[in-house]
Amino acid sequence: MLFNNAQPAAEPAGGDACPTTAAEGNAARRAPRWAASAWVRLPVLFVLMLAVDAVGAGVNGAADGTALTGLIAGVAMGGLALAAYVGLVRCLEGRRPQELALVRARPDLRQGIVLGLGLFCATIALVALVGGYHVRGWGSIGGALTTLGLMSCASVTEELAFRGALFRVLEEKAGTYGALGVSGLVFGCLHLVNKDATVWGALSIAVEAGLMLGAAYAATRSLWLAIGIHFAWNTAEQGIFGTAESGAGTGTGGLLHASLTGPHMLTGGSFGPEASIFSLLVCSVLTVLFLRAAKRHSRIYRRGELAQARRS
Repeated sequence: MLFNNAQPAAEPAGGDACPTTAAEGNAARRAPRWAASAWVRLPVLFVLMLAVDAVGAGVNGAADGTALTGLIAGVAMGGLALAAYVGLVRCLEGRRPQELALVRARPDLRQGIVLGLGLFCATIALVALVGGYHVRGWGSIGGALTTLGLMSCASVTEELAFRGALFRVLEEKAGTYGALGVSGLVFGCLHLVNKDATVWGALSIAVEAGLMLGAAYAATRSLWLAIGIHFAWNTAEQGIFGTAESGAGTGTGGLLHASLTGPHMLTGGSFGPEASIFSLLVCSVLTVLFLRAAKRHSRIYRRGELAQARRS
């Protein structure tokens, strides 16, 4: 069933369920007083998860000499990032992170992977229809496996930082739509540091990825779905179809050796298909569907509503 309903823990006034507020019985611990405010927890959790992301990227870069070491390092760093997030949430918020409930992991990851693959296949098919995508030959299985490991880590660490920390905590103060806009814009802007980054590419990422993945979390209150979509999209983009990923350069390769030619607005140019108008349109459709699902299940929160529920 599309957009499975996660089971959050408590119920705020006027809403279906609050994703972050309930005590967890005997498993809960008292949060420190200094972390009671979202304005305090937000920078601490976000910065620490960005640091985990940077460490993961460094380890992956050092381990990508062979396909096996790259794959193992990526998967291992993704697992360590999950453990770090769980530990930080337990420490700062005194609760188990229901947004990473294990009962939701398998179905949401499976659904997310199917959606992510479908979205990118639709995007690259549209680019190919206008003559912009060309397969030059076979790529490398080893490169594809290295990419698989890299994306295993990147999808986890980035979703924990931007959806698990930035969007989720900011939502307490800015409401769902405010958090969606801010987290999407920050997510896009951080891609400006990539090798072949462009302003248009960063704005495209902000809309098609930042908004879509934030909406995926809002609809389900589960980070697993967003992780699955993010992982499958990036793996298909670079590890299968052999195109550039978010302006990061040529990367480690994929199963196909391919190139993009034609107007950058249609193909994305050196930034990759994410800067294509087709990518923007395809992902916007799913974003709207996610937001409609979130509204249908009363998971769109007004400013201050979650903070009030947390205090009560």
